[in-house]
Amino acid sequence: MDDNLEPVAELFKALSSPSRLRLLRLLADGSETVGHLATASGLSQPLVSQHLRTLRSAGLVSVERAGREAHYAIADEHVSHIVDDAVKHALET
Repeated sequence: MDDNLEPVAELFKALSSPSRLRLLRLLADGSETVGHLATASGLSQPLVSQHLRTLRSAGLVSVERAGREAHYAIADEHVSHIVDDAVKHALET
């Protein structure tokens, strides 16, 4: 049972940044471009891109290219549930 905890630890590592959590919450409403995410989050475009790379490598977001634009989206609904549940739990204490 405890042999497969490394991927779980990596998931929590990817979720450990408030900026990445903010981006995931923004993506819960639908796919967005880096530019829109930067404006909505108040982060710079390079920083948003860096966070999205981390989230993508963790399998939390997917990307679809349309010409020169990349549209990022939540990989599956489980991701939104994990983030929402964590936020609710943290605010209860």
